[in-house]
Amino acid sequence: MGKFKNIAVLKGGFSAEREVSLASGEAVAAGLRMAGYSVVEVDVISPEFDLPEGVEAVFIALHGTFGEDGGAQARLEELGLPYAGSGVEASRIAFDKILTERCLRNVDIPVPESETLRKGEIRSLPLPLAVKPPREGSSVGCHLVFEEKDWIPALTDAFQHDDAVLVQQFIPGREFTVGVVDGDLLPVVEIVTATGWYDYAAKYEVDSTLYVVPAELDAEQADEMQQMALKTFEALDCCGFGRVDFRMTPAGELFVLELNTIPGFTTHSLLPKAAAAAGIDFPALCDRIMRTASL
Repeated sequence: MGKFKNIAVLKGGFSAEREVSLASGEAVAAGLRMAGYSVVEVDVISPEFDLPEGVEAVFIALHGTFGEDGGAQARLEELGLPYAGSGVEASRIAFDKILTERCLRNVDIPVPESETLRKGEIRSLPLPLAVKPPREGSSVGCHLVFEEKDWIPALTDAFQHDDAVLVQQFIPGREFTVGVVDGDLLPVVEIVTATGWYDYAAKYEVDSTLYVVPAELDAEQADEMQQMALKTFEALDCCGFGRVDFRMTPAGELFVLELNTIPGFTTHSLLPKAAAAAGIDFPALCDRIMRTASL
């Protein structure tokens, strides 16, 4: 246990990922208690939330809007409370897929070819494409489009979640993720889905998704991916912990998809699986993250 003993875990929230966040928060709270902390769980239902007296530091387990976009972090800074994870500005940029791409291109980290569309604008990229609301997580509102007949329905749904939509070249091949915890790189995880698309259902609703950890890669490929994850983490000025998602083409070319500043902590979640493969059990993972808390 670090210098803080009395911890608040923020969970729930009011984004499209509320149910996932409730599960993550409960798991984190249990892990921290097992690691020796005194924990209070706080279901956040308003941006103006307050915390009980005696709380010394905070573990943010809020996914999506307000949790990952810098909102909760700004509120905690107003309250003068240390928290684990990335700060306000890094969270804001990492949560916005358009801003993330811009930052990564500036430091020559490969990202898919893309364009941003607003309502009424015509796309220029050919199919197949990934259609994503830029400021949502857990694949909410995301679609893969292989045929023209599916383009308008996908775009219409994505616009339900944002007034701009990121349209990315679809990268065929394999999907991977790399966790970063307190400067250390966790083993690479490969995600294998029944449909070939790691959508909300594949993440949270079915048991057919396979997670191969450590991923079946040669040492050079795994190292390249881990180093690119660290470079991404640093380029976005993140701190504490996070998870970087990749696609790899059949030829072995890597593309960064996004960085999650508050990845999931549910039974299906990837960061705990990677940590376990590195010999870090769940309470130890929560403890290690909590020790990074600062203002």
